[in-house]
This record gives sequence, C-alpha cells and structure tokens, in this order.
Amino acid sequence: MTLDFQKSDVVRTLVRKLQARDTLSEIEIDALHGVVDRVATFRPGDILVPEGAPLTHSQLQLSGLCARSKAMPDGRRQITALHIAGDFVDLHGFLLKRLEHDVVALSTVQMAMAPHDRLKDISETLPHLSRMLWLSTLIDAAIHREWIVSAGRRSAMQQVSHLFCELLTRYRVVGLADTDRFPMQMTQMQLADCCGLTPVHVSRVLRQLRDDGLVKWTRGEVIIENLEGLKRRAEFEDTYLSLEKRPR
Repeated sequence: MTLDFQKSDVVRTLVRKLQARDTLSEIEIDALHGVVDRVATFRPGDILVPEGAPLTHSQLQLSGLCARSKAMPDGRRQITALHIAGDFVDLHGFLLKRLEHDVVALSTVQMAMAPHDRLKDISETLPHLSRMLWLSTLIDAAIHREWIVSAGRRSAMQQVSHLFCELLTRYRVVGLADTDRFPMQMTQMQLADCCGLTPVHVSRVLRQLRDDGLVKWTRGEVIIENLEGLKRRAEFEDTYLSLEKRPR
C-alpha cells in the first residue's frame, strides 16, 4: 500500500543516524529529502525484497522491524541481519542490482522508496553525502562480521545479550530508545533464527536473563534492567558501530 508522506519526516531518522557520524550540510539534507518518491506499508511476513529480483530502487526503513533472511531447501531459515528505522535495507542493491537473500518484514513496517537514478545523482554530485551512505553499508558489513563472531565463538547467553546491547545502541542513535528500553517486535522463534539456536534454548537464555535481573522482554519491548551487567555478560564493545563523530 502506498501512502502520502511528508519528506521531512521520511528522512529524519536517516539524517540522525548519519549525523551521529559526521555533520551533513543543508544541501545534503535537501538531497536526501529529494531521493524518495513514495512510501509503502508492509505487513508481518511480507517479502520486501525477494531474492534474485531485479532492483530499480532501494528501500529506506521508516518504522518497524525487518530482517535479511536466507531460506534453506528444507524450510529452515537463517536471519543474517535486523533493520530498524533509519536503515537502508538494500542500499548495496544500488550496485548489485539483485540480492542473494530476501528482506522480510517481521512487524508492520513502512518503507520509503529511493529510485536508483536519484541515488546515482547523489553519487555523482555530492561526494561527501555519497561517502556517508557508503559508510552506512560499511557499518552493515561490520555488524555482519560481529554476528559471525557471535555464531562461531560466543555462547548462547553471550549471543542474545550481545544482540540486545547492539539493538539498544542502534535505537538510541536514531532516537527511538527510551532510556534502557527499545521495541522488539519479533518472536522467540525469529530470535532463534538470528542466533542459529533452537527456540527452547532461546527461551532458557531469556529466562536466565530475567532471573538474573538483567533483561525483561514483554509485550513487544525489551527492558534492560542492568545495562552494565548485560554488557559484561556479552563482552560488548560498540566500536564496530562506528559511533565517533568525525570528518569522513
């Protein structure tokens, strides 16, 4: 479903995300206002970007939660990334033109469509803004690497704890985390698909986190009750999220 929208509202979280890393000029912000041509709403389970489909635009997430997902022939699924408001879920598709995975809505989400010809104009006329958008894809790649470390070397407890610390940090950057709580519009099964664990194992981890006074997950919201304790358990460092504000 396509909706009317105010362009200033559409790019607010993206601007906030980018400006956490470097200052954007008014010309660059205006260019981001002009890159979007429409907004669409998707329901939970909808495939926003099908694997292998030819791409002519990239999608900027405005609300909700979605995932990059790879389906196995036997029906199993691995979630390889989570995206929140302010993320381009397929900016790399601007150059790749096809993705080797699906992008799936985990909750109701709104997506702003950015035609590739408009992104090309930015890349050719606004080099600093182009670098900032490139930076956002590099941060996506750094998050992927951190998830690989979690899957290969962290315990189930550390994996889940690390993911909660990461999501809280990312939601704070775009102004959508209320102190130490953030929206978590997904199921335990989907969390298991993020971590490569069974739902039963995830349930045990969540129960232990609750019993230890670290985290509560209830009614679509995660509440961090002891952030420093959770960071210690996860051995969480936010360096990979490139949060320093500096010239790029």
